[in-house]
Amino acid sequence: MTLTIGVLGFQGDIEENVAATRQAMDELKMTGRVQLVRYAEDMEKIDALILPGGESTVQSTLAAIQRSLPVLKKRIAEGMPVLGTCAGMIMLSKRVFDRVVGETKQKTIGNLDIVIERNAFGRQNESFETDLKIDMLGKGAFKGVFIRAPAVAEMGKDVEVIARHAGKAVAVRQKNIIGTAFHPELAGDARMHKQIVKMALEQKRKR
Repeated sequence: MTLTIGVLGFQGDIEENVAATRQAMDELKMTGRVQLVRYAEDMEKIDALILPGGESTVQSTLAAIQRSLPVLKKRIAEGMPVLGTCAGMIMLSKRVFDRVVGETKQKTIGNLDIVIERNAFGRQNESFETDLKIDMLGKGAFKGVFIRAPAVAEMGKDVEVIARHAGKAVAVRQKNIIGTAFHPELAGDARMHKQIVKMALEQKRKR
């Protein structure tokens, strides 16, 4: 079975996510392709989607201009697996606030039932790396790369916390959606991307 994994191609760690997804497919010994998606029609042709880290306000604005947000919302609601990293998790959330500026009122996709606090661990110069325990990915710590990282401030009952740091939820899963406050595409470890590939495979088999 061949999969097509999309990477939202507006802005951010696009190439890093493409490389991590290819690495994941290679390690799983499966055939598939990784495709950049920008337009609404692209969203209909993929089996899973990765929303990269970057500038969430820029990504949301460009997605809105391309009329991609309603199609993304529909595909995710229908069960398409999606991984949102850092800015990508912000885009998936229901509501966003910043601890400095307050409510951001930015447009989001809204399928992930969480409220996000932007820049929860400080600004760019306070970026850091730390080992995280993520049971879903098996034994062995996962390197969390935090760059102007958000955190989950509130979540709905269907949302499961899969990683914490300093008492804050930094990775969550809600059915077919995974959101991380850190950048797994920069970890040199394809386990998180393997997870989304496996979810896409499982979803395609059900069809």
